[in-house]
Amino acid sequence: MAFQKPTGTQDLLPGTVEKWQFIEEKVRDLCRRFNYREIRTPIFEQTSLFERGVGETTDIVEKEMYTFLDKGERSMTLRPEGTAGVVRSYVENKLYGEPDVSKLYYIGPMFRYERPQAGRQRQFHQFGVEAFGATDPAIDAEVVALGYQFCRELGLQGVKVEINSVGNPASRAAYREKLLAFLLPMKDSLCKDCQARMERNPLRVLDCKNDQDKFVGAPSILDSLDEECTSHFAKVQELLSAMEVDYVINPRLVRGLDYYTHTAFEYKAQGIGAIDTIGGGGRYNGLVAEVGGPDQPGIGFGMGLERIALILEKQEIEVGAVKPLDVYLIALGEAGDKEITTQLFKLRQAGFSAERDYLGRKMKAQMKSADRMQARYTAILGDDELERGEIALKSMENGEQRTVKLSELIQELK
Repeated sequence: MAFQKPTGTQDLLPGTVEKWQFIEEKVRDLCRRFNYREIRTPIFEQTSLFERGVGETTDIVEKEMYTFLDKGERSMTLRPEGTAGVVRSYVENKLYGEPDVSKLYYIGPMFRYERPQAGRQRQFHQFGVEAFGATDPAIDAEVVALGYQFCRELGLQGVKVEINSVGNPASRAAYREKLLAFLLPMKDSLCKDCQARMERNPLRVLDCKNDQDKFVGAPSILDSLDEECTSHFAKVQELLSAMEVDYVINPRLVRGLDYYTHTAFEYKAQGIGAIDTIGGGGRYNGLVAEVGGPDQPGIGFGMGLERIALILEKQEIEVGAVKPLDVYLIALGEAGDKEITTQLFKLRQAGFSAERDYLGRKMKAQMKSADRMQARYTAILGDDELERGEIALKSMENGEQRTVKLSELIQELK
């Protein structure tokens, strides 16, 4: 074959895409109940947005972005995550002028140049929420709980939330010194990425997947939090407990992005191998100002839909079954063939899913086709029935057949 899909991408075919539609419908329904409104931003943005918004010392910016020059010699990047674009839109469209907290959600494709593996693609899809304008710990707890409830309503088993506080700039600066004192004696034994991060952003060292065993005994950032950060984190925990969210504190959780402050969290699930994180997020009180807006606080998360779909499969949770066809129309004779085209369109206008044969097959083959499509009824129209203004309606479930007036077919099906 001359063409194949690019490495790290996938085709979502009929039979599979219905599961994705189910997941997306769950997202929309849940966000409606939590009063989050959908936002749709461009798939590509100026590269500098991600360099400033995501952080130049992150793996995303350093290694994984799909960046290109457009015909105007401008550097553009396919979005590697959702938050930066939403923040840019929030600022550009002056949503900060609204009197209430701006609560937004998105669903869509993201792009990162990574080694493909189970649950990790180069084009992948995320569902995420962002809430702007409030520092209240209650909004932190709400955002965390929304993602947790999403997993519960899908029926996922064994999902836990890990939370931490990464403090504010002052407390992080104090922690940075303690962490460097712990890391410097082992610098030469760490991987090259960790050695580079130690110079620019030592907290990111704790995010390394290769050297985790060396960080046992590392100082906890929770011991460096000031009174404000400690109080904020305690309130978040209190509210999560009140909502019965299953969480644990992970003091080494820093997340892979530079913009987090205060609350950071991840959703963990069993059944997808070494990559057990299905999503995560945190508070980013300085990000709106970083991309040129007013100093507005924000918090959000992103969740990978490929990983969600994989867990559903691994845990044998059936969702999004193909919906049966309402009625399959069969014509016997030329006059009947013309009439069922009209009837087919009327049925679809009335809200029914309906189909007919387009391959000139015999009645037996058409009945098999109706069966494959799980049609609830077949409607058979011959020339004699057409002359009488009638049509034969057959239940595919019990085989019962009766004759109804052609003008009353829609009402009979209702």
